[in-house]
Amino acid sequence: MTTENILAQMEACKEISIECQTTCIETLQYCKNQGSQYLDMTMMSMMRDCAEMCMMCVNMINDGSEFMGNTCSLCAQICDRTAMACEQMSDDATMMRCAAICRKCAEHCNAMGLNSASYFRRSSLVSEDLLLSR
Repeated sequence: MTTENILAQMEACKEISIECQTTCIETLQYCKNQGSQYLDMTMMSMMRDCAEMCMMCVNMINDGSEFMGNTCSLCAQICDRTAMACEQMSDDATMMRCAAICRKCAEHCNAMGLNSASYFRRSSLVSEDLLLSR
C-alpha cells in the first residue's frame, strides 16, 4: 500500500469515526427520550463506550501514535458489538441507522488496524536494554 493510499485510508477512518461518535451520542439521547424498553443500561453503556473509542481512534490517528493500530482494532470490536446491540431493535429506524454507521466504522477501523503497523512507528524513548534490565 502506498503512502497516498494509507493517508486516504486514515482520512476515511477519521471521518467515519467522527460520524459514528456523533451518531452514538445522538442515539443515546434518543434512547433516553424514548424511555422504557430503550433504557437498556448495557446498550446505553456500549453506545457511550463506542463514542469514546471513536474519538480516541481519531486522536491516535491524528497523533500518528504507535498504538493507533491497536486502538483502531479495539474500536472496530466495540463498534461491532454496539451494532449488534442496536440491531436488537430492528423495528426502529434510528437504532438501525446507528447500527449501520457502527458497522461501517468497524470496517474502516479494522482496515486501519491491519494496515497501520508498518507505517507509523515512533522512535522508542526507552531502549530495550533498559527495559530488559529491570
